[in-house]
This record gives sequence, structure tokens and C-alpha cells, in this order.
Amino acid sequence: MPVATQSLEELCINSIRFLAIDAVEKAKSGHPGLPMGAAPMAFVLWDKFLRYNPKNPYWFNRDRFVLSAGHGSMLQYALMYLAGFDSVTLDDIKLFRQWESKTPGHPENFMTPGVEVTTGPLGQGICNGVGLAIAEAHLAAKFNKDITLVDHYTYVILGDGCNMEGVSGEACSLAGHLGLGKLIALYDDNHISIDGSTDISFTEDVGKRFEAYGWHVQHVTDGNTDLEAIAKAIEAAKAVTDKPSLIKVTTIIGYGSPHKANSADAHGAALGPDEVKATRENLGWTYEPFVVPEDALNHFRKAVERGASAEAEWSKNLAAYKAKYPQEAAEFERLLSNKLPEGWEKALPVYTPADKALATRKHSEITLNALAQVLPELIGGSADLTHSNYTLLKGFGDFQKGQYQYRNLRFGVREHGMGAICNGIALHGSGLIPYGATFLVFTDYMRAAIRLSALSQAGSIWVMTHDSIALGEDGPTHQPIETIPSLRAIPNLLVFRPADGNETSGAYKVAIESRKRPSLLALSRQNLPNLPGSSIEGVAKGGYIISDSEGTPDIILIGTGGELYLADEAATKLRAEGKKVRVVSLVCWELFEEQDAAYRESVLPKAITKRLAVEAGSSFGWSYYLGTEGEMISIERFGVSAPGNVALEKFGYTVDNIVARAKKLLG
Repeated sequence: MPVATQSLEELCINSIRFLAIDAVEKAKSGHPGLPMGAAPMAFVLWDKFLRYNPKNPYWFNRDRFVLSAGHGSMLQYALMYLAGFDSVTLDDIKLFRQWESKTPGHPENFMTPGVEVTTGPLGQGICNGVGLAIAEAHLAAKFNKDITLVDHYTYVILGDGCNMEGVSGEACSLAGHLGLGKLIALYDDNHISIDGSTDISFTEDVGKRFEAYGWHVQHVTDGNTDLEAIAKAIEAAKAVTDKPSLIKVTTIIGYGSPHKANSADAHGAALGPDEVKATRENLGWTYEPFVVPEDALNHFRKAVERGASAEAEWSKNLAAYKAKYPQEAAEFERLLSNKLPEGWEKALPVYTPADKALATRKHSEITLNALAQVLPELIGGSADLTHSNYTLLKGFGDFQKGQYQYRNLRFGVREHGMGAICNGIALHGSGLIPYGATFLVFTDYMRAAIRLSALSQAGSIWVMTHDSIALGEDGPTHQPIETIPSLRAIPNLLVFRPADGNETSGAYKVAIESRKRPSLLALSRQNLPNLPGSSIEGVAKGGYIISDSEGTPDIILIGTGGELYLADEAATKLRAEGKKVRVVSLVCWELFEEQDAAYRESVLPKAITKRLAVEAGSSFGWSYYLGTEGEMISIERFGVSAPGNVALEKFGYTVDNIVARAKKLLG
């Protein structure tokens, strides 16, 4: 069509399309097809419904927008630039997918202010959206009175790939059960994935599946040109307050491309110069690359005034709320500031050797419940293992449909969904501290979410119990062997293996304070004694001396978790025979490596080469601490079904075996 005949809406939509086309073309990589097809629904959403302030992307009561189909990231970057976000300029668009650009290949919340969550691995974004909606519902139930402070929607654009990934089913099933009416998902139904038409692998009725989940479902049959139908569907979704909504919007991927539209060719690669030229001609786009018509830009930039006005109105509400409800307002503002209550750490339990031996999962329960009394931001639960993980917050009720003020989340058997939901809660920007729990071995089910918590700087807390062969009779399927080393390999993830009550309290102290990185606590099923030398302060350093002999040690015994007390008892025996022995708790490798060189040397002197590590798992990674002469009591095979104490003994986790191995090492 000639450019002169294009309506303002068409100019705006094509501005989105061609910014995406030109950026992908310049980068010579990317996914132009989704932005080209989804531009109409995205324009309607951002122009008529989404409430946000481009000049303050962190305004609390903004609507949250999540591009779950993160490969189409240029859709979001184009919208942000056009709307007037300072974080995405035209120069940033031109640097799409380049080194340290604010427009990386997939949306990254830590790179680009205005991007709510990190998406890319398909399905994660819609699950994060469930977490964002849970956070909104909880805070609204907690703070709203006759004056409304919390009132925003979570909008998600997802694709066929997101709906194929099982994690989306986990979280969306839970969202339907919870009746999260302010979660609205627009499904870009374009029937194309990387392998070609979805007919080859994905022919289910997605709408019926979501109806079975308990969602309100609509279908816009022409998502390419029927803007009125898209707007009406969003209006109808907003009117349904007791169910989340799915709007299936049928589109053509790569819309406007004469030869690549409706094909996988438009999905994951630049169109190429000839096809870009043909698409410009087909859509009547006479503008040079990266040029946006003034009328379109002026229309988009009205969002700046709208956003400032919306935030100002909300600020008036906040001022009125503060005047009428000063105590609640103070807590609300404290949450938003991410400031912890004064003296909260005094609630952490402290133990002596005279205190009863307990499993660290039990210490975790005691600590969680003590913290819940002083940290109203603590919210979470277990993937159907509450009474094994010991994660119930007693007296704080179950978060259920219509009961959103409560703090126990019942995730069901949905480990992966739980992980992604917790990340959404953590990234909501309201100071909530989420935790999710299961058996340590089942981190394999949720590894992508754990990895993304580390990547996206989400301060989720992962409470993982039954941390070794000591869990016993359930056998090798439930006994983690290689799990801890694999988790330690994830950057920005703090992995704790506490040995007793003090170390459990210490791990929680660090986890609560770490709002930019997640923490994982690997906790025992078996009872463990409280050690004389353990401390909350020691845990903060990652590694510290539990007990020592006078003078230079002959040997250093290094332990973690349930094996540390065995090492300490072995040291006592060795000392009785005249050996000088140091025992070190290496409770968190990541924190230990963050200490200065002098401290690390004071704990593990390089000159002491006789070292014996004791940990009920794979030796992978331990060579770094053992040096050339060190050895380890480890497990290099899968576990076995047997009582936990028998399994430990058979694999060599006894005081006598540690003593014997130490003597052999000493020669």
C-alpha cells in the first residue's frame, strides 16, 4: 500500500515491525518473525491498556509486561524506544545483540531497565508472570483498604514454544487453581516453530487445555488486522476477575514478508537484503532503516505524559494512605525499599552442643518460623513435600483463591513451575522474599529456574532437604550424588551445606540479606549434633576453622553438612594419638572464594598439603581445595536402597574410616 494511505495505527504497527526488521538485519542475527506478527496485539496492549511510566520504569504500581517468547526481544525493545524509555535509545536498537548492549538477544532484566524478568528459555516468562500476579494479589490483600495502593495487571505475550514447554503447564495449572484474575496472557498463535509448521508436533487444542486449568479463554481469529477484536478481548479479560485469562491471537509470523511470512524462515534469522526490500514495498514502507515517522513517534510518546499522570495520581493515593494508615504505610514503604526490619537477625536461633541433635531440615523449619514472625515479606512453600521439607509457616495460613493475604504457597508436584514462580515473586519489585522447597535431587527438575534465578539476580531461596545417601531407603533415584557439584558450578548461586543449627541460621542470614542473588540450602534428613565451634558468623565467610590444635597442623580435615561432625570426632581421636589436626567447615564455597587472600590462607594454608575432605557426594570440584597431596572420601557411583546409617557406613562415612584415611595420608 502507498505510505500516504496508512492510518496512524498502521504507521505505529509498522514502526514496530521495521525497527525489528532493521535491527535484526544490521545484527545479521535474531528473530524478526514474531515482532512482525505480534506487532498489532502489542501495539493495542501498550497503547490502550498497559499502565506504565517510561521515565520511571520502576514505579511500583505499573502493570507488568512479560515477553515470554523472549526470542522476539526486538518487539519489546521497539516498544520501549517508541514509548520513550531512556533505557532503550535508537542507538541501542542499532546495537541489537552486540557486546554489552542494552538490547541483548533475549530480554534481560539486569541489563535493561523496564524489562521485568529475564526470558529466553521458553515457558519461563509465563511462569514468572504467575509469580508476579501472586505478588500483586498478596500485597493487594495485605495493604488495600478504602484507599487502594496495589492494583496492577500482569500481561504476558507467549508463543507456541512456551505452550509446548511443560513448565508453562505446571505454573498455569496453579494459576487457574488460584484464580489470579489480574494475569492476562496473549498467545501468539502463529503455528510456526524452528522445525517448521507446528502441525508436525503440536496439534492439541490449547484453549481447551487452559479452560481445563480454570482460565478464561478467548480467540481472536485475525490478529493481523482486527485491532478492535484484540481490544475487546483484553477488555473482556479484565472484566473476569476470578480467573486468569488466555487470549489466543492467531497471527502470521513474519507478516508482510512476501516470501518468508508463515514459514520457519521468518523465525530465527534475518530476512536478508532482498526480502527486506520486498517487505518494505509490500507494506508501503518508504522510510530508511531505523527511521520512524514523526506522527507515529509522537503518538507513542504520549505514553510519557500518561505515565507521569498515572504515577502522580498513585502518589496522591499513597500520601492519603500514609495519613490515614501510618503504620501500614511504613511497612509498605519499607518493603518497596528492600530494607529489612531493624534487628531482624536477632530472631535467628543460636545453639550450643548441649542442645538436642536435630536434622538441619528441622533447624530450617525452626529458623523459617522464627523469621516469619519478624519478616512479613517471607512467603513460600514446597512442591508437595511440606511435611518432609518442614517448610510450613505455622499460623500464617494458605495462599488460596480469595485468601491472598496468607503466606504458605502450595505448589503441588510442580518443582520447575515452583522455581519460575518464585523468581517472578522475587523480581516483582515489592521486597517479597520467596522460598521454594523440595528434595535436593529434584533440583534436576527445576535446574533451568535455579540457573535463571542466578542469572537474573533474583534473590529466591531454595530449601533443599534429603541432601545425601543418608536419606536412606528411597534409594538411588532419590539420593543426590553429583547434584551439589553441579549446583556449585552455577555462577551467582550461593550453595550452602550447613552442618548444624548455627550453620543453618547462618545460611538463612546470608540468604535473607542477599537480594541480588539466590541461595540454596542443602539440608539433612538425619539428626546432627550441634558443634562447639560452629557459628553464624563463620558461615558468612563460607569457610572457617571449627576446631584446631596448637601449632602448625599436620593435616586439615575439611567437611560439609552431615559429614562435618564425623570429621570433628575423627580429629579428636587423631589428637589423642599426638597428631595436630585442624577441622574446617567449607559450608559455602562461593562465599569462601569472596574472602581476601589473607583470610583464605589463614584457614587453608598452602603449606599444609595433607588434606582430607569428607562429603557424601561426588569429588568433582574438590581437587581445587585438596591440592596435589589431598584426598577425599567421596561417592563416585549412584547410591543404594538401605537405611541411611547403613548407607553411610558402607560408603565409608564413619569416624574410624576417616581416622584410618588420615593416618594413611600422613604416612
